[in-house]
Amino acid sequence: MAPDAILVQQPAKPSQLILLFHGVGANPKSMLPLAQALANTFDQAMVVAVQSPDVSFAPGGYQWFSVTGITEDNRQTRVDLAMPKFVACIQHWQQQSGVGPEATALLGFSQGAIMALEASKHDPAPASRIVALSGRFATLPDHTDFSGTIHFLHGKEDPVIAYEHTINAAHHLRDLDVDLTAEVRPFIAHEIPPEFIELAVQKLANHISHRLWNAALQHANEVPTPTTPATDQP
Repeated sequence: MAPDAILVQQPAKPSQLILLFHGVGANPKSMLPLAQALANTFDQAMVVAVQSPDVSFAPGGYQWFSVTGITEDNRQTRVDLAMPKFVACIQHWQQQSGVGPEATALLGFSQGAIMALEASKHDPAPASRIVALSGRFATLPDHTDFSGTIHFLHGKEDPVIAYEHTINAAHHLRDLDVDLTAEVRPFIAHEIPPEFIELAVQKLANHISHRLWNAALQHANEVPTPTTPATDQP
């Protein structure tokens, strides 16, 4: 557990838990504009900007896994080795807040997004909502039991993680019947601009899962239509 997480908001009895994970070489301060926007919108949520556990190459920066010498072949192994600490971190804050996975949201940028997306493969999943900003899966899942929602936000000018990873993941997960949204915006690089902060808040505040929507429609179709009792005419 990283000791320097920033507790942005702590209600007496949180109704949900929102955890934010920074990119490689950064620290929790880089997530504060987004964290504060979320706290302003969800006043009954515990909001925490988490610090990754390991020191990175950048002064004052941290990481979940090293990107030195990283390739498509070894990325998944590095993520898998880091995942137990990542899940333990989430569970720590769930214990602190008294909030379970069904009311936990993970928002990650870059490497933080990679870890959040990969956590959706964990059984059981530690959260029900994931927002991936400028991120990707290490490898796309062959199958998934994830029943929550994933929101992708990616800049088309991103030189670090190509936006095509978001497009490919969205198509792939749609075929696996995962509830998701995907936004690729022009003129945005590897960053969290105000536009993405606004979109992330909107997604968490307004999105209705297609599973919930379909269940509601099915329920509405199954409810018998009330009939007016017949009356005798004089």
